[in-house]
Amino acid sequence: MAVKSALLDIPLFPLSSVLFPGGRLHLRIFEPRYLDLVRECCRDGSPFGVCLILAGRESGEPAVPAAIGTLARISDFQRDEDGLLGIVAEGGARFRVSRSRARADGQLRGNAERWPGEPTQEVPVEFALLQSILERLIETMAPHWRHAARSDYEDASWLGFRLAELLPLDTGEQQRMLELTDPLQRLAELRDILPRFQKA
Repeated sequence: MAVKSALLDIPLFPLSSVLFPGGRLHLRIFEPRYLDLVRECCRDGSPFGVCLILAGRESGEPAVPAAIGTLARISDFQRDEDGLLGIVAEGGARFRVSRSRARADGQLRGNAERWPGEPTQEVPVEFALLQSILERLIETMAPHWRHAARSDYEDASWLGFRLAELLPLDTGEQQRMLELTDPLQRLAELRDILPRFQKA
């Protein structure tokens, strides 16, 4: 019988985009509630949760976040020329929020259960085309992945998450790719979507 992980109490950062495990997120922070979030996470070395916005906007009133998101840890920050704080965060484990609440300052917090990582599965030969497509996408769109090991391309989870980041999927499709728990099903669905991008 699987042991449930303890609930986390995490600050939530609803965005109009999806962060995948292993992915990289660049954010410019200006709202006080998110400056507080960054201070808290840097002070404690703790993660925050990135969730796709289902209703609302990134700024202003608290948005309605998707229940499933990705933990993010701040790996770098700097003050931009216009005075705004820029941060880089790295995607970690996925989580599911069971309950969320808004603080008085508008910052969302959630009780969340961390999902276990997907088991490493080798990419079957029928998905070899996806490996070639990802190599081309990385060359033009994601230079920070250019030095990825060959073994990464053989990992079905890594391949699927990177394709879901870089292919022009709509946010609903990206969220579905995040929520799938079978790496081979994710690759199969991405393969079936591909013809849409090859039409003139």
